[in-house]
Amino acid sequence: MKYNSENYDIAVIGAGHAGIEAGLAAARLGCRTAVFTINLDWVGNMPCNPSIGGTSKGHLVREIDALGGEMGKAADHNTIQSRMLNLGKGPAVHSLRAQIDRRAYSDYMKGVLERQQNLYLRQGEITSLYRDGGEWVLETRLEAVHRAKAVIIATGTFLGGRVYIGDISYESGPDGMFPATELAESLKKLGVPTRRFKTGTPPRVNRRSVDIQALEPQYGDENIVHFSFLENIEVENKEPCYIAFTGEETKQVILDNLHRSPLYSGKIDGVGPRYCPSIEDKIVRFADKERHQIFVEPCGLKTDEMYLQGLSSSLPEDVQLKVVHSIPGLEKAEFLRTAYAIEYDCVDPLALRQTLEFKDFPGLYGAGQFNGSSGYEEAAAQGLIAGINAALKIKGESPLILDRTTSYIGTLIDDLTTKGCSDPYRMMTSRSEYRLILRQDNADRRLTEFGYKAGLISEERYARFKDKLEKIEKEKERAASVSIKKTPELDAALVSRGTVPLEKGLKMAELLKRPGVDYKLLEPFDPGRPDYPYEIFEQVEIDIKYEGYLRRQQAQINELKRLEVQEIPEDINYNEITGLRLEAAEKLSKIRPETIGKASRISGVSPADVSILIVYLERIRNELQ
Repeated sequence: MKYNSENYDIAVIGAGHAGIEAGLAAARLGCRTAVFTINLDWVGNMPCNPSIGGTSKGHLVREIDALGGEMGKAADHNTIQSRMLNLGKGPAVHSLRAQIDRRAYSDYMKGVLERQQNLYLRQGEITSLYRDGGEWVLETRLEAVHRAKAVIIATGTFLGGRVYIGDISYESGPDGMFPATELAESLKKLGVPTRRFKTGTPPRVNRRSVDIQALEPQYGDENIVHFSFLENIEVENKEPCYIAFTGEETKQVILDNLHRSPLYSGKIDGVGPRYCPSIEDKIVRFADKERHQIFVEPCGLKTDEMYLQGLSSSLPEDVQLKVVHSIPGLEKAEFLRTAYAIEYDCVDPLALRQTLEFKDFPGLYGAGQFNGSSGYEEAAAQGLIAGINAALKIKGESPLILDRTTSYIGTLIDDLTTKGCSDPYRMMTSRSEYRLILRQDNADRRLTEFGYKAGLISEERYARFKDKLEKIEKEKERAASVSIKKTPELDAALVSRGTVPLEKGLKMAELLKRPGVDYKLLEPFDPGRPDYPYEIFEQVEIDIKYEGYLRRQQAQINELKRLEVQEIPEDINYNEITGLRLEAAEKLSKIRPETIGKASRISGVSPADVSILIVYLERIRNELQ
């Protein structure tokens, strides 16, 4: 028999990476918050590779930290190996990646949730969700009835989850957990526009069965960079990772058994991730490629389970064994887990506002893979924003909206809510038009102010941040005024970096603009350098070296912001606007963009349509005056 249980300000459905950040943000902003999960032992689970960060994803993690989120700190506390990717390229695409101790990370996050004031962590499956007056009602499988002013759906791949391995398929969440089947039906009944996406994982093998000597080792960085801008977390490299390669035998095994893959037999309806294909998909799509990299990576320090990144598959188990055993170094690999594909329900993100609240369901928010994205980092970023905005709405305060000029988080949410996605969305540096300004090294300079105003950055941390900004400005002034003397030693150092010797002394700022010249090179020749942390000099060096490019990109941002501030009335009838093309009117009516800037980024809306819309809005405003 159903019984009335607890009332909350905010209820979060799911305790994966999106649910964690959403729950913590809401609770830290003073809201009575519940986080429901099907299994407490899998809070913050990593069903795919136990790693955090990577190309562009490292940007997201540092932005989450700058706003006051938890993922960066959790990653630093549980790192097995840390590497900065793309160091051979410019700073815009440098991205931090860490291999993580999977179970330690989960334990850490569970502890953070348990100790958080205002947060109530509950093991319980939500089976029904509906609106009753001004509140949302959540029913559990155990017939408890909870009420909340706002609900954040962060169901990951659980919603209507179905696993596929060859001819075998069954209802399941990730890692053999229960799927959220009844909730999926409840959301459809509510009218939430859902569709089916797919993702997958590779096999896991026992370390003792891997010929480590036959693999190519991959070591962590000597100079470790933290995800979190906090300075009191120790991070060290504890284990190497390894690289293996598929070959002609692997390719032949897959081609001989392609008809047994549910991807090619038509059994899987869900759309898979474009940028993380299965091994069978890679063999078909890149038929001319002789080999593919496989990363053999530890899952934790207290387990011998190793993850085979790059071998995601839904082939039958017997075929998977043949595939793995065809790879040099893995000939005798013992399976601990079989690879699988999983289909799940997610929402069309065009149904969401930039706050991540549903347009048609006040007080209902979406976050993470439920919104059509892929990846832990994308999920955590959305969870943080959804949690902040749900709390701000309940408190009667203005929402936090990050546009694409401020952050990768803003780009991610703008892409989802403006352009939508036809396959699981993955963040990439190429998605940002402003990536030179939106670097991972300056995430705190861009976003800490937002986190502080929202209420997630403490006074102590904010004071340290302001002190850092002051030091950066002082050092830029010093670099512009201090001269570096010409010496034979300096000339030799410059030549070694591929630049010409000095004709005479030169201001440090001018010298730093030269290719190959950095603060480390100039350290012996700069006796007056203050005793600052290296990150101060890094920021000054980038600001000076890329000054012209940064100024040009800032001008582009200023023009975009001019369009972004031009709001569009919510009740506008696009079909009445003379000259607006039919396709544009249909797209604008469906998405209902809040600003001209957002309207201009909708697929199917041309610059001419935007011009007509601007003229129409200007005429309406003049008539109202």
